[in-house]
Amino acid sequence: MAQPVSHSGAFTVAAPAPVRNTTMRELRGGLSPAEFANVIRRAAREIGEHVSCDARYIGRVEAGEIRCPNYAYERVFRHMWPDRSLEDLGFAPRSAVRRRPAARRSAPPGPTDQPPHRGLLTALPAPPQPPPPAPDEENDDVHRRTFLTGGPTALATVLGLDGPARAADPRAMPAPPPTPRKVGAADVQFVEQAVREIRLADDVHGADTLFERAGQSLRTAYVLLNEGEYSITTERRLQATAGELAISVGWLAHDSNRLGDARSFYAEALATARMADDPALEAHVFCNSAFLARDAGRPREALRAAQAGQSAARHLDSDRLLALLVMREAGAWALLRDRSAFAQQLARARILFERGESEADPEWMSFFGEAELAGLEAQCWAALGDWERATERAQQAITLQEPHFVRNRALYTAELAHDRLGCGDLVDAARHGSAAVALLDQVRSARIRGMLAGTADGLRNHGSIAEVRDFLECYQVATEAA
Repeated sequence: MAQPVSHSGAFTVAAPAPVRNTTMRELRGGLSPAEFANVIRRAAREIGEHVSCDARYIGRVEAGEIRCPNYAYERVFRHMWPDRSLEDLGFAPRSAVRRRPAARRSAPPGPTDQPPHRGLLTALPAPPQPPPPAPDEENDDVHRRTFLTGGPTALATVLGLDGPARAADPRAMPAPPPTPRKVGAADVQFVEQAVREIRLADDVHGADTLFERAGQSLRTAYVLLNEGEYSITTERRLQATAGELAISVGWLAHDSNRLGDARSFYAEALATARMADDPALEAHVFCNSAFLARDAGRPREALRAAQAGQSAARHLDSDRLLALLVMREAGAWALLRDRSAFAQQLARARILFERGESEADPEWMSFFGEAELAGLEAQCWAALGDWERATERAQQAITLQEPHFVRNRALYTAELAHDRLGCGDLVDAARHGSAAVALLDQVRSARIRGMLAGTADGLRNHGSIAEVRDFLECYQVATEAA
């Protein structure tokens, strides 16, 4: 059988055929791919790393599609098996994976030994380069950073869609459209990984600094979808990925208090889901739309969206997804002050959640653990005015949250300050408010700042209390610095 061929400029390079990684398969033992992925994610959290490992990634590793893991995964694997090198784990040497043909040795160097999310937040965009001859994890990282930071222009260059006509005087007559480039699996993988990186960076840093760059990435994804040529299989993946990216950008808009923008992005994602006949994407859109409607003070809309999401998800075999959608419905009933309906849906959500994870759980749901469930319950009890229960669940959320997820720690701490104020405990509200403010130098989230603004307003007439005075002063300083 002929080996697959990748094209690079004027010459052709044969990509090596994948070699199954039997070592990693042996290490998995009797665990399912999803269970093994969960073990890897748990090991990553132990060292403060975050990887979006799922059953599909395990399958790619064992099939030999991932010849060498990226640096984040390498750190996790070395933590899990400290006496083994990457070669001992069945991977190819990094130097072999990163090797380039002689005609391209003058190309800029590859990624540094730096976690991908740090590169996204701190690195300037590198000049876009043509696609590498054989996609792999390290090359994906280079293109992902170009994709995330360069926007439509960068990827248009990669696709061959830019040219003199693009830079011409806008008043001139439009030139004929360029010949579309064939879009393949590697291109879709770049977009899929961009979605993962945006989610990872949001988990750590919040939305405000990411929104504009993520919006560029979304426009770039639609360059692929609208100007490329692809197979039916690639089209379905592109539609699903563009929809997921629209949801991610919508969430960043939500967390940045751009609620109108968020609603628009979710509508775009829903249209994409409907055109692609993709119930998983549709369920995700409705899940986020319900949360947005709740925060916008539209509980009836939140209720309809949550119920529509459950309808879309009913055949997806993911109890965790249904649990989250049912919690969205519970939140809507809480806002409507219907305690009976809320209690019924809360009990149902807990039953679904306790059934545990499964291979069918969507990758984007990695945030939905015990801490998030407790945080959502705290918001519901606060909406019902049951401040003691809200306090208990918010405190539990803080305790359960991994320390390196700074954004969620700030969110739950701000919720706890709000709940303690509802209890009438001004001193405790101020203390927790100060703790949340202390995290704002690491987190950029207008939604969290808005929560703290409400607590500050509630405490403003009690400046004679030392703890309250300290909170108001540090909150003022943080507000001026934002």
